[in-house]
Amino acid sequence: MEKAPDLFIIAEHSELLKKLNAWDIAYHQNDAPIVDDATYDAAKHRALEIERMYPSLASGGASTHVGAAVSDKFTSFAHRVPMLSISDVFDESDVADWYNKLADKNVFIELKVDGVSYSARYENGRLVRGLTRGSGTHGEDITENLKTIPDIPHTLTGDFPSVIEIRGEVYMTRSDFFALNADGGKTFANPRNAAAGSLRQLNPSVTASRRLSAFAYTYGEISDRNFTTQSEYFDKLESWGFKTTRTWAHHASNMDEIQAVYNKIMLMRPDIPFDIDGLVIKVNDIALQQKMGARANSPRWEVAYKFPAARAITTLNDITVQVGRTGVLTPVAELEPINIGGVVVSRATLHNADEIARLGVRIGDKVIVQRAGDVIPQIVGVAETVSNAREFVFPDVCPVCGASVVQDAGMVARRCVNTLGCPAQRLGELEHFVSRAGFDIDGLGTRQLELFISRGWINTPADIFTLIARHGDEIRRMDGFGDKSLDNLNNAIERARDVDLHKLIYAIGIPEIGAVTAKLLARTFGDFDTFRNAPAWRLTQIDGVGAVMADEIIAFFANPANIVAIDALMGQIRVHNAAVLTQKSPGPLSGKRVVLTGTLSKYTRDAAREILEQMGATVTGSVSNKTDIVLAGTDAGSKLTRANELGITIWDESDFERAINTIDST
Repeated sequence: MEKAPDLFIIAEHSELLKKLNAWDIAYHQNDAPIVDDATYDAAKHRALEIERMYPSLASGGASTHVGAAVSDKFTSFAHRVPMLSISDVFDESDVADWYNKLADKNVFIELKVDGVSYSARYENGRLVRGLTRGSGTHGEDITENLKTIPDIPHTLTGDFPSVIEIRGEVYMTRSDFFALNADGGKTFANPRNAAAGSLRQLNPSVTASRRLSAFAYTYGEISDRNFTTQSEYFDKLESWGFKTTRTWAHHASNMDEIQAVYNKIMLMRPDIPFDIDGLVIKVNDIALQQKMGARANSPRWEVAYKFPAARAITTLNDITVQVGRTGVLTPVAELEPINIGGVVVSRATLHNADEIARLGVRIGDKVIVQRAGDVIPQIVGVAETVSNAREFVFPDVCPVCGASVVQDAGMVARRCVNTLGCPAQRLGELEHFVSRAGFDIDGLGTRQLELFISRGWINTPADIFTLIARHGDEIRRMDGFGDKSLDNLNNAIERARDVDLHKLIYAIGIPEIGAVTAKLLARTFGDFDTFRNAPAWRLTQIDGVGAVMADEIIAFFANPANIVAIDALMGQIRVHNAAVLTQKSPGPLSGKRVVLTGTLSKYTRDAAREILEQMGATVTGSVSNKTDIVLAGTDAGSKLTRANELGITIWDESDFERAINTIDST
């Protein structure tokens, strides 16, 4: 007898279903996903886990859900045969659990194309209706849109059934995706979004203007099946005029062969001209497929072996060097573009010369790229070395200004010595100044800053606040500007004159001082003059400010050029001072140092930090042996690894909420 779920489980399950439904609508109806694949998969996996433990919750739950309801913008029709989804598996053991139950071990392996599903109904060889997947039982009528895609024939050739629903995937190649985004219209995040947005147009001429492609891979209703295996069906599809993924398809008869195909396709992924997010493994025998049947939302005879959502393998095309606001030279991997978790990644950080040597990467290698949550993509290893790969030689002069590059004793970073004259450092400083965590000046992006710096109109932060008065008429006449743009920029600059103390401390760009530390310093000193004049011994007394930070603060305010720039800035802005931290009754986390890492499902990073601080904790940015707790969400990376190595207490989101409930109940 099933144990009844408690109220917390019921509430968690209900919340997960609400999220999944909202995410499905964003993905299937609006063609604008609001979470990455890893977040979606984790939520769905948890919902399914709950439904397996408590089957009474499965009715109407994640285990019976397919797609999203059809949009009222389109006419809808019922699918004669439901369009089900495919069960996802994420590792070799999951595949083995499914595979070992098969009566026939012969499987057919296809690419899982990252596009949008379609169903095309043919009667007597003529295309009569095209539908989206929709809810699985009903789809949106996209007949005229499908007719604009060259890969979908209007009439079939060869020996075809009198009635057949051909099903497959509409997609966009990466080259066509980049060309579409370069046209200057709507910018899409990835080829899948572009394909979905192009296919679900009310005006078919818009669809026709986009270079869409299509594969076929399965069928719905059929009047007469004259094939016995999935591979034979591919032959039929091609004879009828469709394209298939036959080039990349494989047969397998044991788990070793399946895993070998998986590994092979992972290496080939950057060379395949369209996005894939895994493999589809199917029982090859059609009669056995029909005998195995389906669950509520997915066939039993096939699974989707998904690639890791946060990792991919691609080609390292080149290594370039960027110069940051502090003069540090950072090598950047120029990659063959690859879709990782719903984002097309073409660049990744390599950190420094020592990291390149440690990884052993060479230009031309196949490399493993990781993207987790909001972390900048990074290379974590070499998947395959090619014979003609080239070693990277770190430059000994700045690639921007040509000044010497030095490496301070005991430091891994190499930096340009031209602090005041290097254009890249000036641009980096100003980008940091106007960023959201700083003065948050909308309309002053990289392109605008580069333009104004090149003309000598902005050299220091103070110049921003006199820009319109000095050069407004000239800006108004420039391409891309005009009266409205100039007014918007002027309003943004004027709003920025009022700034909170912690944002000012962050924005002036003291090395090692991030947004969290800036807030701590503001709450410690209360006003800017007290902060800038604080002696080193006072800085190091602050829990969360170490000796390195204190040295950087002292050195920053000892630089005469910085003093001149700051004094000029202070004449243009109004600073809102902070309430100084006072002694208060201890909270449940009083005296505890907490580090946040990864993504929480219910709280933003800022909201979680505020709650932790209200509980008395000091929230820091890095894990050390002084850290008491690491609060880890999904996609937690190196900080979580370090915490485990040091034996630090790890909290997940449920632990965090229990601590919150402790406060609420007192």
